[in-house]
Parts: sequence; C-alpha cells; structure tokens
Amino acid sequence: MLSTRQFRIVTVLNALTRGEEKRPINEVASSHLARRTFIGNIYKKVKDPNLVGALSGHKEGSKAFNRYREIDEEMKRELVNLLD
Repeated sequence: MLSTRQFRIVTVLNALTRGEEKRPINEVASSHLARRTFIGNIYKKVKDPNLVGALSGHKEGSKAFNRYREIDEEMKRELVNLLD
C-alpha cells in the first residue's frame, strides 16, 4: 500500500545547473538536520540545557549537546529584559 502522506515542498539550488528546483523536504533534509533544528528551537523556548538535553537523549553535561545549541542575540536580549 502506498502512503498518501504529503510532504512540504521546498526550493533548493541544483549544484550542476545553479537553477532552483522544487523538492519534497524529506528528499533534502536529513534526520540529523531535523534533530538539530528541533533541539535549537526548543532550547530557544526553554533555555535549560539539562532539560533539553534529556529530552533529546543527551546525558547531562554532554559536550555533543553544546554543538546543537546556539545562544543568539535574541536570547541575550530576552535575558536582559528579565531585569526590567
């Protein structure tokens, strides 16, 4: 039985022709990219590395987890705004 599940269509650049192509996201995004994106997005909301790390399967104090998270300017502003 074939799946009727529809995937989001994304625009990618063809490396040979340099032209834009429309492709289903499952053809261009790896599971690792999805995991990194999930961890980054949830970390921006929660900001507790131990909680997010546990949710993503990383051990507390994991050096690998540090590669998944990024402290951006928006997070810094939010932190300073807590003082107001």
